[in-house]
Amino acid sequence: MAQADLIVGIDAGTSVVKAVAFTLAGRQLASASVPNTYVTGEDGSATQDMGRTWADCAAAVRGLGEKVQDLAGRCAALSVTAQGDGTWLVGAGDAPVGDAWIWLDARAAPAVYRLTGSPLERTRFEATGTGLNTCQQGAQMAHMDATDPALLDRAEVALHCKDWLYLCLTGVRATDPSEASFTFGNFRSRAYDDDVLAALGLEHRRGLLPEIIDGSQVTHPLSPEAALATGLRAGTPVSLGYVDMVMTALGAGVHTGDAGAACSVLGSTGVHLRAVRAGDVHLNDANTGYVMCLPVPGVVTQMQSNMAATLNIDWLLAVAADLMADCGQTVSRADLVARIDDWVARAKPGQVLYHPYVSAAGERGPFIDARARASFQGLSAHHRFPDLMRGVIEGLGLAARDCYAAMGAMPEELRLTGGAARSDALRKILSAAVEAPVRVSRRDEAGAAGCAMMAAVAIGAYADMDACVADWVTPLLGAPEAPDPQLAATYRRLFPTYIAARTAADPLWAALAHAHQPAEGD
Repeated sequence: MAQADLIVGIDAGTSVVKAVAFTLAGRQLASASVPNTYVTGEDGSATQDMGRTWADCAAAVRGLGEKVQDLAGRCAALSVTAQGDGTWLVGAGDAPVGDAWIWLDARAAPAVYRLTGSPLERTRFEATGTGLNTCQQGAQMAHMDATDPALLDRAEVALHCKDWLYLCLTGVRATDPSEASFTFGNFRSRAYDDDVLAALGLEHRRGLLPEIIDGSQVTHPLSPEAALATGLRAGTPVSLGYVDMVMTALGAGVHTGDAGAACSVLGSTGVHLRAVRAGDVHLNDANTGYVMCLPVPGVVTQMQSNMAATLNIDWLLAVAADLMADCGQTVSRADLVARIDDWVARAKPGQVLYHPYVSAAGERGPFIDARARASFQGLSAHHRFPDLMRGVIEGLGLAARDCYAAMGAMPEELRLTGGAARSDALRKILSAAVEAPVRVSRRDEAGAAGCAMMAAVAIGAYADMDACVADWVTPLLGAPEAPDPQLAATYRRLFPTYIAARTAADPLWAALAHAHQPAEGD
């Protein structure tokens, strides 16, 4: 019989489901992925077929088995994380109650506006540490309860994406301390909170909340049905990871014992996190951000998350590609991406101000407004495409500074992960914008690594998470890249204007949203 010397980490993101094999010491051996799909509607809906999501997850694990010889025999444990927020309702016989509402779904905006005006909102925020927005299960369930209560009536449990996959893998209905506490609980106790449920008007739906388990301490065996679907052995220990942003930050270095370290994940969204003791959390006056528990006793991550990060770059590249296509020239996205650093180098710093709110769902960090939209300011006739590209990336840097400012002092060191971290220009701009040296993690699949670390601790390969971090994370951090002092001074001067402009835009966003509503009779 083969030695059980591998851990499989599953990371089910918004665009792709990945299964990654690691040695017990944290070396990545192979990965397999399956594209993910979701459907959007003009009403702001964004939904995902739950059955297909499980099928895609199982297919990714089978694909990994084609790359790793005797994966089933060598798999000591597997763990799963996934996209956060959203509402995955399960009914009788563990069958889905329709398609899941994912984090991109904006239909709960009326509930958010109503609940944030409640006198109980500050109480909810001080317990969860998390601002209410349309992404979250609490807001989505409050909206469902107000507009389609029969939907919730048909459900037996309300899960998140990773929880649904864990149910499919093990037959156990559960959630983790991170999503449980920032949605319906208290980050200090890591348990559900009656005051939070009251603030959301969901006391009568408490029966839908699943058991909370910590996947670094508890595992459940892979079911025979899931073993058949994945190609792994029935009985293999399965760990329920924390939410994907926590797992990605853990795998990328948010918690290594270094004071003042923070982590930014630069993908489609921009996620900015710092690890602090639960008693040292800074709760801002605007009631925004997230507090997410780490699988470390007494330690949490504070997070502010931009709805869109590289989506802003993708938008501008798409504009360029469309123009070239109209002129009869076809250019690949890869070719355009390869030119980004050159375009940035050809433009002067701080010439164009850009607010990176290109997501149709608005913004959630460090302020919450579903109506927020992107804009350029300061344009003149001499500006060209390189100025726009530099302005967009500088907007991402200033947005990161905006997020960290809402959580207290600027980081003393910033760890970066995500595809955009490979850009020299982006790293330089981000470092200068937050006035901190940056280090890039060499970990390719930080999210899958983070949840695999949960399993490594759960099965006793490491005594605790700090010991696991010392092997899996710290050795993969690159050398610090210091901020450019002149560039940092430029962004320090520009930042107050960035804040003033976004604050002044609020009534304009409201007016635009009103103007875009169909008139009666249309």
